Amino acid sequence: MCVREQTDQRVEAVEVKIRKLDAELLRYKDQMNKMRDGPAKNSVRAKAMRILKERKLYEGQRDQLQQQSFNMEQASFTTENLRNVATTVDAMRTANQAMRQQYKQFNIEKIEQMQDDMEEIMEQANEIQETLGRSYSVPDDINEDELDAELDALGDELYDEEEPSYLEDDKLDLPTTSETTAEAEQLDEFGLKEGPLKA
Repeated sequence: MCVREQTDQRVEAVEVKIRKLDAELLRYKDQMNKMRDGPAKNSVRAKAMRILKERKLYEGQRDQLQQQSFNMEQASFTTENLRNVATTVDAMRTANQAMRQQYKQFNIEKIEQMQDDMEEIMEQANEIQETLGRSYSVPDDINEDELDAELDALGDELYDEEEPSYLEDDKLDLPTTSETTAEAEQLDEFGLKEGPLKA
């Protein structure tokens, strides 16, 4: 058991004694209210005064013990805070050293130079794209009337074109089945047409 817990137990024991003294004081008060002035009442009053002094003594002890317990709690709290601060400072020191080591690997001038080189390369690439995308001999001053005329002429040309002869079904000259069979019968074993044998 720690010292603070022992102190708290002593505070509780003193408070029990104070409650008992309070009960005695109430009893003496009731007695004095029922008594007439005189030696008997003065005797009870003297007992009450003694109990009150004892009670004041215990109250002083209780207040001191409570203050001691509070001081110990504050000291414990401060000690714990100092431990946390030490842990935090140690962690920050370690992180600081690690960051310094990492930043040593970087050269800000080289990074800036690399950025400048990248920017220059991108500009050159854009210039190349613009150069390759230039149009040749295309007039820029075509108006809407000329555009409409060109589109109308283009449509007429498409409709005026005749259909190619190979797309017309009735003009295709395909061999019939009988012709194919007859031709197949006239072929020899090597796939060549049989002809009259010469002597």
